Amino acid sequence: QVQLVESGGRLVEPGGSLRLSCAASGRTFSNYGMAWFRQAPGKEREFVAGITWSGAITYYADAVKDRFTIARVNTKNIVYLQLNELKPEDTAIYYCTMQRRTYTNARYDKEADYDAWGQGTQVTVSL
Repeated sequence: QVQLVESGGRLVEPGGSLRLSCAASGRTFSNYGMAWFRQAPGKEREFVAGITWSGAITYYADAVKDRFTIARVNTKNIVYLQLNELKPEDTAIYYCTMQRRTYTNARYDKEADYDAWGQGTQVTVSL
């Protein structure tokens, strides 16, 4: 059974930075691509950033490109999301998720492409 546990969310001022972490267990982490999604109040969950199984390819939603960075450390079974230049519209619950397929370098930005989810961590950007 896959377990994904996010941490690092908190209240931060606009323009600030934050790093989210996601620790994985229950599946061979290095075989699977990972991603972060987020859900703001009253909105549907949306794709934020993804990374392939090896870490060689990363991809981002337009709204966060050049501000957020996804990275992974396969020896520690952890995926990170570095959030810089935060804006109030980045306020959301951030979810870590693992792909269904192994060893693929395709870019997946739909929820249906992922079959394991964490419980989420709250990020609030406000004065």
